[in-house]
Amino acid sequence: MNDRQDPYGEQQFYGYDEYGRPIYHDLQATQQTYDPYAGQPVYDPYATQTGQQQPIRQDYGHDQYGYEPYAQQPQQAQQNWVPQQPQYEDYGPQQSQQPQQTQQTQQPSVPEPRQATQEPEDYRTEQFSFIEEKDEESEDVIDWLKFSESRTERREEAKRRGRNRIIALIVALTLALVGGVGYLWYAGKLPGMPSDDGPAVAADSAEKRDVIVVHLRQLGSGDTSTALLVNNETAGRATTVLLPNSLALSSDEGTTTLGKSFKSQGAGATRDALDTLLGSDIKGTWRLDTPYLENLVQLVSGITVDADTTVPGAKEGDKPLVHKGSAREMNGQTAVAYATYRAAGEPQTKQLARFGQVLQATLKKLPKDAEAATSTVQNLGQIPDPSLSDSQLGSALALLAEYAGKGAYETELLPVEANGTLSDKTAEGLVKKVLGGTVKNSDPDAALRVRVKNATGTRSAADTARAALANGGYTVVSTGAADAAVATSTVTYKDEADAKKAQEVAKTLGLSPRAARKGEGAANADVTVVLGKDYKG
Repeated sequence: MNDRQDPYGEQQFYGYDEYGRPIYHDLQATQQTYDPYAGQPVYDPYATQTGQQQPIRQDYGHDQYGYEPYAQQPQQAQQNWVPQQPQYEDYGPQQSQQPQQTQQTQQPSVPEPRQATQEPEDYRTEQFSFIEEKDEESEDVIDWLKFSESRTERREEAKRRGRNRIIALIVALTLALVGGVGYLWYAGKLPGMPSDDGPAVAADSAEKRDVIVVHLRQLGSGDTSTALLVNNETAGRATTVLLPNSLALSSDEGTTTLGKSFKSQGAGATRDALDTLLGSDIKGTWRLDTPYLENLVQLVSGITVDADTTVPGAKEGDKPLVHKGSAREMNGQTAVAYATYRAAGEPQTKQLARFGQVLQATLKKLPKDAEAATSTVQNLGQIPDPSLSDSQLGSALALLAEYAGKGAYETELLPVEANGTLSDKTAEGLVKKVLGGTVKNSDPDAALRVRVKNATGTRSAADTARAALANGGYTVVSTGAADAAVATSTVTYKDEADAKKAQEVAKTLGLSPRAARKGEGAANADVTVVLGKDYKG
């Protein structure tokens, strides 16, 4: 601490106490001998030897050893405020005068406050000292402020996240509402909107279906029985749709029937024609000849069928192969006999229904596992159609077997009109609901296809017949010379539906209507004309 002369009084400025207040002392008391430590307790450095600290004042003479430890020069004290290390001089024997002990040992003497009449002092900044002390309470306050600030930030962040979630939820609900309204509008289900067939067809078509066409061909006669195996995975059910042979199909060569199409044009063309008619997507063809059906029934260890008729033996006098009744056990041979049996005068649809019974009963006994079903198909030894491999067929049959095993399988007959077309009721019912397709009937009034063979021996006869038929509105497929000349002309038709048309062809050529007769003709024509020598064209 520094001492300096007070310019406003006779008091000497000494320093600051622990509270920062200035300390003064009277100059008159120290004019003769200047002691910078006057008023402060002085401790005997040797007091530790006796266990006591005895304060010694400078102006009481020598200590008990005869030394004057705090004697200093006044000028030096004024120049340097820091007390110097006391120097001891030997003054001889110890004097009897003892220093008086002060009553205060810790607190320095505090001077009396100055008179209020004195002028205020002009202090400078270097005269002050600031004491920084650690305060645990202040640190606690800072920690509390930090905690409060972090908790506030967390609350604000939680509020922001909550607002973001609410906004996201509102957006999701809005999108769902708009999507639902859009779907109802597209489906024509909004209140006040008229019903339309378009959306209903789209809804049916949206179902996932796998369709396979199967042809059962009899060895010897070559007659066929056709059905569609429909696996509706969306609805979880399967259906066998039986197709009569009289179903009219359109082909590149004109209008034909299902029965004729398979014989004359093959499985691929027949499959394409069915796709065009029914609007369904047929994946492939399963050509199942009767020997393979027999082997298939044997591989599944026989089937059980409710027989609607009795099937006689192959020869007269033989025992019936199948007796009419419910739950008839059938092996491979009897199953084929029942599936292909058609009594005299029965429509083809009766025999077709029996084929459907055998087919569904066989599917019910097939393995539900795709690999096992594929192995069963391969054991048949049949030649697969290029459109459907053994593995594809096995996988499809395994799914059908699963539906048949749990009772989710039906067999339905496709109703066909007399002219081979499908009615609107059939188109809106079975075709749309089961197949998910749209009917595109062939034109029953399409031009009759006629093929001409010249057996007159005269080359110009064929050209004359062609011109007459074209003028009559018929389509001439081809003309050519016969192997040998014949005397009588013939007009042959294959289908009873074309009988009257064949008679009209005969009249157009100037022939008798009795020239028209039923028989086998050209595969690519509805009516085949053989010109004999009686033709006068």
